[in-house]
Amino acid sequence: MNILILGSGGREHALAWAVMQNPKCDKLIVAPGNAGIAKIAECASFDINDGPAVVAFVEENAIDFVIIGPEAPLAAGVADDLRAAGILTFGPSKAAAQLEASKGFTKEICDASGAPTAGYARFDDAEAAKAYIRDQGAPIVVKADGLAAGKGVIVAMDESTALEAIDDMFGGAFGGAGAEVVIEEFMEGEEASWFILCDGENVLPIGTAQDHKRVGDGDTGLNTGGMGAYSPAPVMTDSVIQKAMDEIVKPTVAEMAKRGMPYQGVLYAGFMIKDGQPRLVEYNCRFGDPECQVLMMRLGAQALDLMLATAEGTLDQARVNWADDHAMTVVMAAKGYPGAYEKGSVIKGLGALPEDSMNMVFHAGTAEKDGQIVATGGRVLNVTARGDSLQEARDRAYAMIESIEWPEGFNRSDIGWRALK
Repeated sequence: MNILILGSGGREHALAWAVMQNPKCDKLIVAPGNAGIAKIAECASFDINDGPAVVAFVEENAIDFVIIGPEAPLAAGVADDLRAAGILTFGPSKAAAQLEASKGFTKEICDASGAPTAGYARFDDAEAAKAYIRDQGAPIVVKADGLAAGKGVIVAMDESTALEAIDDMFGGAFGGAGAEVVIEEFMEGEEASWFILCDGENVLPIGTAQDHKRVGDGDTGLNTGGMGAYSPAPVMTDSVIQKAMDEIVKPTVAEMAKRGMPYQGVLYAGFMIKDGQPRLVEYNCRFGDPECQVLMMRLGAQALDLMLATAEGTLDQARVNWADDHAMTVVMAAKGYPGAYEKGSVIKGLGALPEDSMNMVFHAGTAEKDGQIVATGGRVLNVTARGDSLQEARDRAYAMIESIEWPEGFNRSDIGWRALK
């Protein structure tokens, strides 16, 4: 079959890498792609947030299946346009994608379904939000209600930081995403992610992962889109998984169906786990980035079969075949990220690195210029490895980093520290 993946990051490189291993894939196009993706698939350029433009491209290129990578096309309703044109699509509708596009909507769903989550309040007025913060005290969490590319969450350990976050959000620091804010209680515990495929009715878990959001070693510094991840997440024990499924995931999927917006795609559930009890931190309506990279490394070719079953509504007949292995990805980012950073620096040494089922460098923000790989984003490379143990996967990933020549880049040196300590 001919397959189109929408997106340009490390997540999409990992999806493309897994899809290309499956014999069902005859031709793969990624739009817009990046320098790493261009080495394994054809890249195309058009507005992936424009539903009619996507449909036109699909029809012109005889595409059989579309996988939507990032959240923006989902929030724009691209999946709806594709399905209306009779095209097999992986990704939720615009209505269902509100689980990510609106923090307030997710809280409503939690209230209606009884899913355990943080206490919260929602505001469209800065002064009322500040009064609430002064009343509640710190630590407290301030979230831009809409999509903010993974950066619209401020975990404020003191009141002044929280009040400053309100000024930033209502002042336009996150664009339209900050026109409303959700203020939550601070939850203690260990955070982990769980990925569940949903075909509108059936659910199929496909793996756990743990992300590192803070920019610095020891989980210090600013929040980022993610500086590394590993899978599986030890904190997601069988007992925690069962509670999360029974108390959070299944009630959410049932509530969405009840509202006439059945969820079809991957549901990325972020939990805070304390004393064996999971509480929902957030939902995302696409694979996490960089969690997707470790999941695809472990799933390989079967990822395409699972996504097809999701789109076709046959998840009840699908099974995941897990190897008893581990994977880790370490993000190499441009110095200055998540603040201001320079673009265009040259990255050397990538050509000498292995590319196989145990070792891969997924490109997140790269382009090719004059025959050289250059950095074009904040998070630039995802150095990813598998191993029989997490320690083995870690050693492989960091050994690859040693071979990459990029003075303008940096990475955390302690990915996986919670699981390895």
